[in-house]
Amino acid sequence: MSKVVGVSFNDSKKIYYFLVNEIDVFKGDNVIVDTDGGKQFARVVTDIIDVDEKKLNNPLKNVIRIANLDDVNINENNIKDAEKALIDAKAFVKELGLNMQVLSACFLFDRKQLIFNFLAEERVDFRELAKKLAYVYKTRIELHQIGIRDKAKLVGGYGQCGRKLCCGSFLNDINSVSINMAKNQNIALNPNKINGACGRLLCCLSYEDDTYSELKKDLPKVGDIINKDGISGKVISVDVIKKTYRIETKDKEIIELS
Repeated sequence: MSKVVGVSFNDSKKIYYFLVNEIDVFKGDNVIVDTDGGKQFARVVTDIIDVDEKKLNNPLKNVIRIANLDDVNINENNIKDAEKALIDAKAFVKELGLNMQVLSACFLFDRKQLIFNFLAEERVDFRELAKKLAYVYKTRIELHQIGIRDKAKLVGGYGQCGRKLCCGSFLNDINSVSINMAKNQNIALNPNKINGACGRLLCCLSYEDDTYSELKKDLPKVGDIINKDGISGKVISVDVIKKTYRIETKDKEIIELS
């Protein structure tokens, strides 16, 4: 068994897991971790967890050390410089006439990379933009095109329910959502009701889909002809939660059955 902690970067809600080895870390600590791109500043957001590394799909990297005051100052300067880099990137995009929206910028802790996230409806040739940014900031530039759901996660906001967006508060992964999920739950297919702030289907449609599918297994479908306990009729509605359905007989009588 290995000791692991979950961390987040730049106050993101997405959690990444790292080995702690012999380092004593606690929830809330600032740490320096090893990533594929280089060293990164992060905050510990979970307690230490014991895991079997053999069951992991990919090997985990290490927490290098607990961040000291100098590390905190470096991170704060990186954040300030990244904010300036975002302003510069937006100005360069306008100057070059690129059809893209730069949403965020982030330095790795050791400044070996400056990473930008942008939104675009189609592929964009951003090579000239990368050259201009590399000339100004003297480091490797990476530009990542993200989707509209990722933008909502990045920007944040509130949903129809009045709570913070799921993607911006607790969802680590954004899974696919289909219109069949709304149909499965007998939800009116009104775009204003089933679409989220991103304009795509609500993530929460997937939360209860498995439950609805399980509850509906023993229930008839609307339109089925039912013969039960001497009663015969056509199914006109189904209540999945109550596990009941209503039929209309030949005499136009409405009867509820379970």
